[in-house]
Amino acid sequence: MVEVLYAQPGSEPLIDFLKDVIIMTLSGGGNLNKSRVTVIGGGLAGIEAACMARSLGLAVTLYEMKPLRYSEAHTMEGLGELVCSNSLKALGGDTAHGALKGEMVELGSIIMETALKTRVPAGAALAVDREAFSCLVTEALEAKGVEIIREEIEHIPSARPLIIATGPLTSEPFAASIQSLLGKDSLFFYDAVSPVVTFESIDMGKAFFGSRYGKGGADYINCALDKEGYERFVHELTSAKRVTPRAFEPTALFEGCMPIESMAERGVATLAFGPLRPVGFSEQVKNGPPYAIVQLRKENAGGTLYNMVGFQTRLTFPEQARVFGLIPGLENAEFVRYGKLHRNTYINASEVLESTLELRAEQGLFFAGQLTGLEGYCESGASGIIAGINAVRRCLGRAPVTPPADTMTGALLRYISAPRETTPQPMNANFGLLPGITGIKKRRDRRRAQARLAVERMRSWRDKILASKG
Repeated sequence: MVEVLYAQPGSEPLIDFLKDVIIMTLSGGGNLNKSRVTVIGGGLAGIEAACMARSLGLAVTLYEMKPLRYSEAHTMEGLGELVCSNSLKALGGDTAHGALKGEMVELGSIIMETALKTRVPAGAALAVDREAFSCLVTEALEAKGVEIIREEIEHIPSARPLIIATGPLTSEPFAASIQSLLGKDSLFFYDAVSPVVTFESIDMGKAFFGSRYGKGGADYINCALDKEGYERFVHELTSAKRVTPRAFEPTALFEGCMPIESMAERGVATLAFGPLRPVGFSEQVKNGPPYAIVQLRKENAGGTLYNMVGFQTRLTFPEQARVFGLIPGLENAEFVRYGKLHRNTYINASEVLESTLELRAEQGLFFAGQLTGLEGYCESGASGIIAGINAVRRCLGRAPVTPPADTMTGALLRYISAPRETTPQPMNANFGLLPGITGIKKRRDRRRAQARLAVERMRSWRDKILASKG
């Protein structure tokens, strides 16, 4: 039986509790019943934001362009359509996604409540009947009194508070409006994502720290391949199974976004003269000059996650684990994010957003969901909950808040909004984002402890912040 970190939604009147404490303790900043929040986008982030704001007493208007216009990937009229998969990932109490789900339940998530009602068998994962899920969540918002307007919004409205949650397939006119607001360098339209692995899963007996020619300090983890190992790697890489691009995604990519397997097809030596060039390490490799070097770069300040440099790819996830596991030092690597190349619209959150999801340049304007650079259904939904709470706080004259850094939600929001020198890449829930726990040897026990702590901290934060005057 899968251990989960929460009781089924409905076992506690969480929304009623939140509504009561906010109206009771934060009154004086405005009349909730005369306040309104506007949400653009009826995906998972949008419905969570709308549900939260409405449950806390605000009038809510949600704009959704379906069925007047569909994106290239959507087909259902209902809200909360699950496009890529019907799985919301793991439920287990020793998983990062299980921890995130537990936190969402603590905050009264409509996604979690509906998902458990429409669940279909999927082992240790939470999978749903997509059509039933969309129908029920649409009915739930209507029953709560959310005003749902089926209309395409092409320009950012002046209404505040406003939550923009239009997702990775934001329409071109509205994307242009966002870009005009944020600046041309703050919106990305194509997602080239390299795999990320946990530091603790890298065999540092085979890998080593260092930079080419010693420049910049020991900033990279380096995995050396000899000629035989390199040629085997290239052979497996070029023959591995790949994801077929969807109809609306380009098959020809610009050079800076080239899949590593496509580069390898240009010739067996291509990678060794490109992203895997071995120069600058002769003094750092014990067994003589390497034939090729795979480099990994820190993905977060704590150094718990490392990004495989130049490894954007269209290989299937199982093939990535198999082929990249041929690299010395990565045989048992734990992938917290696999490489991807697909159509995606997301903002440079590290430049323009606070960790509260509010735009740094304008109070009352929030972004939520995959548009912020979060990856995954529940990650998007969790951000919508926080955006909804903070829209309420703005109406009450209160400062927006962020969950603690040792909650999965708080860690994700801090990750996407933290200043960085490189182009931000989408991220999903993983233990590498949380502070480590010492004194527990077994990884599974350690992660179970991290997950339980995250949910407990979210519960404490909810009670403290929403039931206080701060």
